[in-house]
Parts: sequence; C-alpha cells; structure tokens
Amino acid sequence: MSDNALRDLITKEILDIFTETFESVMGIYLDRKTSLFETLETITAEDASRPVSATCASIAAQVEHVRFYIDHLGAYMRGENPGKADWGEIWRTIEAVTPEEWEASKARLKESYERTVAMIKGLETWQSNDSLSGALAIVVHTAYHLGEIRQAMCVVKTA
Repeated sequence: MSDNALRDLITKEILDIFTETFESVMGIYLDRKTSLFETLETITAEDASRPVSATCASIAAQVEHVRFYIDHLGAYMRGENPGKADWGEIWRTIEAVTPEEWEASKARLKESYERTVAMIKGLETWQSNDSLSGALAIVVHTAYHLGEIRQAMCVVKTA
C-alpha cells in the first residue's frame, strides 16, 4: 500500500470514529442516537447543572472538560506546546449554568470538534506520533466522558 493510500485509510477510519463519537452513530460502537452531540441536545441547562452526587461533577463540567481536552491535545497535534494545563480547574469551577451558558458551552465544544476534524482532514502524514496518538486519545477520552454523561442522565434527568 502506498503512503498516500495508507494516510487516506487512517484518516477515513479516524474520521468515522470521530463522527460516531461526536455526531451520529454509524454502527461502529454506539447505540443509535447516543453520540455526544445527540445526547447533549436532550439535556437542559437545569439538568446539566445538577451534580450526580456531592463528590461528582455536573454534566456542564463534563462538557467543558471534554472541550478543554480537545483544545489542549489539538495544540500538540499541530506541533504547538500549549503549556502546563490545570486539569482540575474546570472540576473546581463549573457547576450550574444558565440556558445561555449551556448553549454557549455546547457551541464551544462543537467548534473545538470541527477545528480538530478540519486539522485531521488536512494532515499530510500520520507519521507524527502526536497526530495519531492525539486523535486516538481524543476519541477514547471523549467516549469515556460520553459514558459518564449518559450515566449521569439517569440521576439528574427531570421528569
């Protein structure tokens, strides 16, 4: 297989998994209508603001954490050094959100996702460890938090 064919295959597979994780289920690993953006559209600001327990974060914090992670790893994938991150700040500071703040948070997440997808589409090679490991880490990390969010919905969802 040529280098270009291999690059195109890896790009397609990574983008398919990104699409399933964030946008819409393609039958790779999620159940129908359970991608991240589909899930978030079913959650109100009120529900997003409720912590699952006294020691657990709100869904709003989960969403901001995923966005922060995507942005941080995206910088590494672009060959930048984003510097030292305070991974605990979001967990300490994000709790309740207004409907406007909730919509803005979801929009920021979508922008981060779209920026990362555009970067992946523009990669000329996957031979950089930062590119491949970063893309895989974003998917795995997001899938973990998607599971956390879906479990939290069982506790916080209002009637």
